[in-house]
Amino acid sequence: MTVEPTITCPACATTIKLTDGLAAPLIAATRKEFEARLAAQTTASAKREAELAAQQADLARARDGLQAQIAAQVDAARAQALTDARTQARAEAAATLSAKTTELADLQTRLADNTAKLAAAQAAQAEALRLQRDLADQKRQLDLTIEQRVLAENDKVRAAARAEAETALGMKVQERDLQIATMTRTIDELKRKSEQGSQQAQGEVLELALEDTLRSRFPHDSIEPVAKGQSGADALQRVTSPTGLSCGSILWETKRTKAWSDGWLTKLRADQREARADTAILVTTALPRDMDSFGQIDGIWVTAPKYMIPLALTLRAALIDLALARGSIAGQQTKTEMLYGYLTGPRFRHRVQAIVEKWEALQEDLNKERKFLLKQWAKRDAEIQGAIAATVGIYGDVQGIAGQVMPDIEGLEAPQLPGAEA
Repeated sequence: MTVEPTITCPACATTIKLTDGLAAPLIAATRKEFEARLAAQTTASAKREAELAAQQADLARARDGLQAQIAAQVDAARAQALTDARTQARAEAAATLSAKTTELADLQTRLADNTAKLAAAQAAQAEALRLQRDLADQKRQLDLTIEQRVLAENDKVRAAARAEAETALGMKVQERDLQIATMTRTIDELKRKSEQGSQQAQGEVLELALEDTLRSRFPHDSIEPVAKGQSGADALQRVTSPTGLSCGSILWETKRTKAWSDGWLTKLRADQREARADTAILVTTALPRDMDSFGQIDGIWVTAPKYMIPLALTLRAALIDLALARGSIAGQQTKTEMLYGYLTGPRFRHRVQAIVEKWEALQEDLNKERKFLLKQWAKRDAEIQGAIAATVGIYGDVQGIAGQVMPDIEGLEAPQLPGAEA
């Protein structure tokens, strides 16, 4: 079966049968038209593609320019921000360093003031020590002079008083022994009775027993008790010779306790100076560790109750003998001898003791003050060292950030090692 060729019109979609005579020219013409249209469409497509490529090239160039512009702006902003940050950091570092420098200068000024005060205190201490040493030397020289004069005068006094004293003392020995035994029994009895009451009552009993014993034993003497509530010792015995001559005074203090206290001696010395007594006796039931009967400690006579009468008899006899010896040379004294009598008397000794005690108290206060100043100086030195270390640390941190633009500060720069190049 033969198929007839056909062609479809693109405009009206009509199918036309072609005969052999018409098919070849029509096909050639249609082909030519289609090829023309295809060439035109190809040319248009190439043109559009060229325009599109040009647009793409323009877009690429615009994008590259915009990116370069943005990068330049970012670099400029970054450089400006870095410059501003460095400027602000330098300003803050300079302000902080200036404040720390001012604080360091203030601390150094305070250190200089404290050093000057410490030097003044040390000079004052040295002067006090020198004065104390001079006073001690003068006291030793005075003691030596007094001892030499006493030794020189003792023979004369003994020779003048021995004849009179030996007669009186020889008759009194037996009487003393009898009275000592009687008073010892009385004191023991009073001691047993006093142990039954309170400590205060026992002390009052001992004081009353002392007064009664002194009045009964020494009827010529004046026994003056100290009123309750008043400062001072317990009783003052004013010694009077059988002829009515005032020979001096003895200050009495009683203690009935279980333990010894060195503070009793200091108080009794002060009471003795105030009463201007020639000698002082402390009667105590608690004796010092190295004493078992009686003895003298720092110018104060310390005795157990049972030995107080023998001690009082001895000291009273010595005061009477000394007063008689002084009376025998009365009217013959020159100013030098009067001065010697004052220097060897109890009033001068009491005054010297008072001065020495005050100097010792001043020395103790000075030692406390020196310890306090040394402690304060060490504390402030540690604070200054800490402030310097903190300032150096801040300077190092700022210099590490700022670099070489940071100016050097005198006193904070690193020391140059010996032999290093400048």
